Amino acid sequence: MVRSSGMLGEDGIHVDMNHLKTGEVNMAITFCDGVILGADSRTTTGAYIANRVTDKLTQVHDTIWCCRSGSAADTQAVADIVSYHLGLYGVMHEEGPTTQTAAGLFQELCYDNKDRLSAGMIIAGYDQRNGGNVYSIPLGGSLHKQPYAIGGSGSTYIYGYCDSYWKEGMSEEEGIGFVKGALREAIKWDGSSGGVIRLVVLTNKGAVRHLYLPDQGYKGPGKGA
Repeated sequence: MVRSSGMLGEDGIHVDMNHLKTGEVNMAITFCDGVILGADSRTTTGAYIANRVTDKLTQVHDTIWCCRSGSAADTQAVADIVSYHLGLYGVMHEEGPTTQTAAGLFQELCYDNKDRLSAGMIIAGYDQRNGGNVYSIPLGGSLHKQPYAIGGSGSTYIYGYCDSYWKEGMSEEEGIGFVKGALREAIKWDGSSGGVIRLVVLTNKGAVRHLYLPDQGYKGPGKGA
């Protein structure tokens, strides 16, 4: 039985498929050679888990990626628009855009449509001009440059963890350990976070993706993979 606002399952539970939420916990950090982005993979609609293995790390240019939280449809649309404009930028200027340029485009879209969007974004990238940078855009469309940023419902459980274990200039191994440890804690305590842990490492060599189970090879914060 299909309704305009969703679907009624065999168990009689109404599932609102028009309000899929993504990005229950995501984060990005700077480290000595670039940036690392990470996210869980659970997408929910109310109490219903719509997808257990969502990929919430979205590439918008060669070495510029974003983490999406809020409405899945809103954040996907914003990321697609920014990716289109960054492609045009590269053609018109004959050089790749900076992470700051990408963050400015995200911020303009989110702020100009703040009353119609449910979109929290984290933008992270590496460019030859500025190295690795992280920007966050919370609901409302403000823009913040940070050494690391966390977002989504699961982030409320790991502010203390991140404050305790964060340090400037981490190595890649230490950075991956820090991100994995933080996401592991969020998945442990937040019912809306779950699935697997996806990571992207961005350096001058390009993008390298990683996939982990929440408890796979965990050695504690700052102790690597």
